[in-house]
Amino acid sequence: MSAINNIAYGLDIGGTKIEIGLFDHEMKMIDSWRVPTPTENYHEFLYTITTLINEADKRTGQQGSIGIGMPGIIDKNKRVKSANIRCATGKLIVEDLDNILGRNVAVANDCRLFALSESNQGAGRNLPIVYGAIIGTGAGGGLCIDGELYKSTNNTAGEYGHLPASGALLNKYNIKPRQCGCGLIGCSETYIAGPGLGWLYQHFGSDSNSTTQFVTDLRDNNPIAIKTFDCYMEFLGSAFSTLVLSYDPDMIVVGGGLSKIDEIIEGLPAAINKHLFTGIESPIISRAVFGDSSGVRGAAILGKNHEFEK
Repeated sequence: MSAINNIAYGLDIGGTKIEIGLFDHEMKMIDSWRVPTPTENYHEFLYTITTLINEADKRTGQQGSIGIGMPGIIDKNKRVKSANIRCATGKLIVEDLDNILGRNVAVANDCRLFALSESNQGAGRNLPIVYGAIIGTGAGGGLCIDGELYKSTNNTAGEYGHLPASGALLNKYNIKPRQCGCGLIGCSETYIAGPGLGWLYQHFGSDSNSTTQFVTDLRDNNPIAIKTFDCYMEFLGSAFSTLVLSYDPDMIVVGGGLSKIDEIIEGLPAAINKHLFTGIESPIISRAVFGDSSGVRGAAILGKNHEFEK
């Protein structure tokens, strides 16, 4: 059997789990399940993926197109760089899976695939330029133009979380540049992702670094939570302003755990505008339509498009 486009498989690979979603020709999910992610043994990692694909074939009676989203990047030499899935770093995952499965596999950064999903019948449908931004355990994203992912030489376009945090804000709040997991120092991600928000909460005097506790305290008008929120929104607004000045999108679609906090989404346009010069304004800010399903859906779209491009 050769792969056909009536069925599309999308795999969303995270540091703890792999989710596979099966989609029909209208991109409606018809089945999905999860398994733990092997992160230390590359052969076990590949075996887990191929087992998922084989099971999907059994359930559908077909060979669907295959798209995979995972943290990190596939560099210009087609090698993986991923801090969350250490066993895959330096490996030629696309080539290896193509050989094992005897089929074509498309792989891209998971945050970029979130953007792809939301620009295709999601929050950004029918808009020319859509940026999808994740603020969760990390901070990353991707740019779509006319429903297609913007492609760059090193596949790094959209990595706004690893742009430097504003030096003016670091000075204002007496914060030293922090070490980032990517190897750089002072990345925006270390302040605007979930762990960064928790770190800020403790920086301002809280005993807790829990974002859940932070939200509860914020809604109870706790002074430390309010000060943390004001600082956080300045860092987030500054980071998002770089997206506006760099890409000038029609919409920024926001996903990830922190996007579920109403105060963040509601306050974001004003926070962005503080860091834009006169005459430039924040684009529309929207939550993701497909929510937690955007990862597997975007991966499925990638795989489906890859089949058509052959």
